Amino acid sequence: MDVSKIRTIHLSEMKTRGEKIVMLTAYDCPTARLADQAGVDVILVGDSVGSVVLGFRNTIAVTLDHMVHHCAAVRRGIERALLVADMPFMSYKITGEQALANAARLMQEGGAEAVKLEGGEEIAPIVARVVAAGIPVMGHIGLTPQSLHQLGGYRVQGRSHAQIERLMASGRALADAGVFAIVVELVPAVVARDLTRSVAAPTIGIGAGPHCDGQVLVLHDLLGLGPVQKRFVKVYAQLERVIMGAVRRFAADVRSGRFPSRRHSFALTRKKK
Repeated sequence: MDVSKIRTIHLSEMKTRGEKIVMLTAYDCPTARLADQAGVDVILVGDSVGSVVLGFRNTIAVTLDHMVHHCAAVRRGIERALLVADMPFMSYKITGEQALANAARLMQEGGAEAVKLEGGEEIAPIVARVVAAGIPVMGHIGLTPQSLHQLGGYRVQGRSHAQIERLMASGRALADAGVFAIVVELVPAVVARDLTRSVAAPTIGIGAGPHCDGQVLVLHDLLGLGPVQKRFVKVYAQLERVIMGAVRRFAADVRSGRFPSRRHSFALTRKKK
């Protein structure tokens, strides 16, 4: 989309025109800068930072302080893309006041332009409260990683009739509450298609087939950094091999004395009297 700065309203316009929305995660300034310059529409500072960057087993250990820190770093790397930050585990579900205070931190300290909340009908009143305060909200339904223990692990959602009904009801409830977009994760393609057709808000799929209004991937998965075991991920590069090869060559050069060479060293020069 040829605009100097992506706003939430542009995503709605893209859905209307049938233009696909491109969304990626980023957790630091350099990768955010590259994603932004490559033309990504939305950059998500996901709580996936926990497992991708911080070494946690899942996203539950991620705190609001973690998110503020990484969001601020990403903010310094982007100019065009819309910056969305995840609200981490239990940072918004206790009270509306808690949700507002924590969303405000992500906006003021982290520089986020919108926040993402996981959940469906049960959080619609909180979403409406945050939206009413002037904070744009992106929804997230289907597989919600913050609820992995309740869901029984990372499993496809929306396979039974009851699950499909809950997903559709959740999508409508979030749209009515004022979300500007909805992430739909790990659901059958036909379910994502029907949901996309039934709500005005753009849908952004991850493991949800081709019929959503856009797609999101974790940047490290796309780049082949770390083991990728997700069927829905397409790996566009194998940077883990590239990085490991470069480090091994550096180590070999140091041990053999090839680095630093004369051209990598500074000569002593004397000032003339």
